Amino acid sequence: MKRRAFVAVPLAVLLAFGSTAALSGCSVRSVVRSVTHGHVDVRGHAVPRDFPQDVPLAHGEVVYGASVGSSESKVWNVTIKVHGTDAMESIGDQFMQAGFEEKLDNSSTKTATASFTKKPYSALVVVAKDAARGWVANYTVSEKG
Repeated sequence: MKRRAFVAVPLAVLLAFGSTAALSGCSVRSVVRSVTHGHVDVRGHAVPRDFPQDVPLAHGEVVYGASVGSSESKVWNVTIKVHGTDAMESIGDQFMQAGFEEKLDNSSTKTATASFTKKPYSALVVVAKDAARGWVANYTVSEKG
């Protein structure tokens, strides 16, 4: 249970301050580092250095990238600009070609959500319209230790 809390609390902090603008402030970074005991990589407009190569990402401009955790348990979050909810179809195809199993697929004209698993990874992808950035695909990927 402590292991879940170790990942859940930092993830909640990152999601609460999920925009690049919010994470650019030193005070927010200090809070995140304090909560995660220094196990955080806020990359801004780049994919985290240690993002798993087995996990496919949509092609497009990276809006946000971060990771929290340690070698025992890790969570990555990446947001990429896409062209609309129909981007989920090609994202799903990428995951299938990479050997992932689809666990959830829920799409409409306003949002699309899908989850994928392949040991040791679990990925949740949400495609939605952001007021400032247009259509984005947000990937939350966790590694099961």
